[in-house]
Amino acid sequence: MTPSGQLLPLARPPPPPPAPPVLSSRRSRCLPPARAHARGSPPPLWRAHRLHDRFLHPPPQFRAPARDPRPPTPPGVSAAGGGEAQAAAVAEFVTSERVKVAAMLGLALALCNADRVVMSVAIVPLSQAYGWTPSFAGVVQSSFLWGYLMSPIIGGALVDYYGGKRVMAYGVALWSLATFLSPWAAGRSIWLFLFTRVLLGIAEGVALPSMNNMVLRWFPHTERSSAVGIAMAGFQLGNTIGLLLSPIIMSRTGIFGPFVIFGLFGFLWVLVWIPAISGTPGEHAQISAYELEYITKGQKLVKPQIGSAKTKKVPPFSKLLSKWPTWALISANAMHSWGYFVILSWMPVYFKTIYHVNLRDAAWFSALPWVMMAVLGYVAGLVSDMLIRNGTNITLTRKIMQSIGFLGPGIALLGLNAAKSPIIASAWLTVAVGLKSFGHSGFLVNLQEIAPQYAGVLHGMSNTAGTFAAILGTVGAGFFVDRMGSFRGFLILTSLLYFSSTLFWDIFATGERVDFDGTG
Repeated sequence: MTPSGQLLPLARPPPPPPAPPVLSSRRSRCLPPARAHARGSPPPLWRAHRLHDRFLHPPPQFRAPARDPRPPTPPGVSAAGGGEAQAAAVAEFVTSERVKVAAMLGLALALCNADRVVMSVAIVPLSQAYGWTPSFAGVVQSSFLWGYLMSPIIGGALVDYYGGKRVMAYGVALWSLATFLSPWAAGRSIWLFLFTRVLLGIAEGVALPSMNNMVLRWFPHTERSSAVGIAMAGFQLGNTIGLLLSPIIMSRTGIFGPFVIFGLFGFLWVLVWIPAISGTPGEHAQISAYELEYITKGQKLVKPQIGSAKTKKVPPFSKLLSKWPTWALISANAMHSWGYFVILSWMPVYFKTIYHVNLRDAAWFSALPWVMMAVLGYVAGLVSDMLIRNGTNITLTRKIMQSIGFLGPGIALLGLNAAKSPIIASAWLTVAVGLKSFGHSGFLVNLQEIAPQYAGVLHGMSNTAGTFAAILGTVGAGFFVDRMGSFRGFLILTSLLYFSSTLFWDIFATGERVDFDGTG
């Protein structure tokens, strides 16, 4: 009891217990208990975002982190220093495991073309030794393509099933064996020699599907054109190596010396490839965590479904052939192969018959364009990747690259047709072959984009069509020369085919993924 007349002390009544939360579409005007602040203390930062008791923007702590479209910064480099980070990114790319994969692919394709192009030089002394007509020489030249016609579809399916590493190893070993045995076969009979050329074609039919599969597995989508550019640069340098070294080796060791030497180099490549390269980045023992993350994040955008159940079933050939983008690829590959093999097989003979230069000079005139193709092919890959990184639509990028790759050679071959000297002719041929390489950033990369889960078999299908076109062009050029006595009309026909193929590609090609499984 308090004595009478004594005032009770003024005491603040205890605060009522907090009310249970009310589920309502309106925001509560009361601070959560954890956010209550003492009177006189500064208001929390999120109060600055209120206007008339409503949020203008969500508090920072509740905002979703922004997605950075740029690749992660290499370890040990500050994201603030743009120039330093870019230099570090370039250094990381040059020393990365994925570039080693691209370099080994380039070496394999260089051997592929060197083994193939030896016959383009050897055909002249062989024709003189055995009395072959231009028509039969065209048949001998095309014997490689008979085998090449058989393997791309089956090889592409094997690549999709087993992966590019294993199939490429078997392919290089087999075509190197066929090249190495060519002198022995030629000493027995012409038919046995032709068989080794057919076997060479069968083995080399898996090279490009294997390359595409390895690029798909090892590179993010923003680097694939550059990776294909590196690999195909080796492909074109193989032409240069074969055309330049073959006459020199033949002058010292005989006609079949290059066959033995190039075959041995193929065996050496296989011995390096098997232990040094893995089928996927995740299987590589020495890849850094940064590079593995960068590759994986870059591949999520296309969902390649590598190793999934979908790649283990029989490819839906009828559905693949029911889409116009497939026919755009087939048409582009056919035209590319027509022009490629006609130039590769007949240009040494062209310079010898039209301009009467000797074999070694003809090889030099024919080899220079392939150096330009290797250089411009890599440049085209860099330009293509840059356009995509800067926001250009993938479909438009592929159409620009392929249009340059067809229109350029078509115009340049008309200039070659009008040339009056071997120097001018070689300049036009260099332009034609160099600009042709832009197609590597067109149809060749497009295979991975419209059907990543069927890239191998789709490449095989388009390669088969390309091989038919190559056989028709290679043999047809020989018969055309027999009947007309000149290459000039055949070059005009090839130019017209380039122009029509450009139109077909620009109408029907796409850079978007096509639903071949009927799920969309």
